Amino acid sequence: MNLRRDVFQAIADPTRRAILLLLASQSMTAGAIAANFNTARPTVSKHLQILSECELLKSEQNGREIYYQLNAPKMKEIADFIEPFRSMWDDRFNKLEEIMKNYKDK
Repeated sequence: MNLRRDVFQAIADPTRRAILLLLASQSMTAGAIAANFNTARPTVSKHLQILSECELLKSEQNGREIYYQLNAPKMKEIADFIEPFRSMWDDRFNKLEEIMKNYKDK
C-alpha cells in the first residue's frame, strides 16, 4: 500500500524539522543523523522515509553508506507557498504596531 504523504504533515513533526535543520548545512548518513537524537535508529529511519516520500530529502548511495541531503527545489516550493501568508501577517502586525503607537501617544 503506497500512502501519499502531505509535506505539511511531515514538517509538523518537531523531529523531522530538526532533521531538516541538521541537513541544511551538509549531507549525512542515517547513523550520523540518529546520533543527534535520543530515539532508536529505526525511529529516525522512519522519519527519513517520510521526508523522502515527500521529496524533502534526496538520498545518494556512496559505497555501503546512504547519504541524505535536502532537496532544495522542494524546500523552495514550500517557502514560496508560505510567503504570501508571511507577508500578510507582517502587514497586519505592522498595522497593529502603528495603532498601538498612536494609542500610547494619546
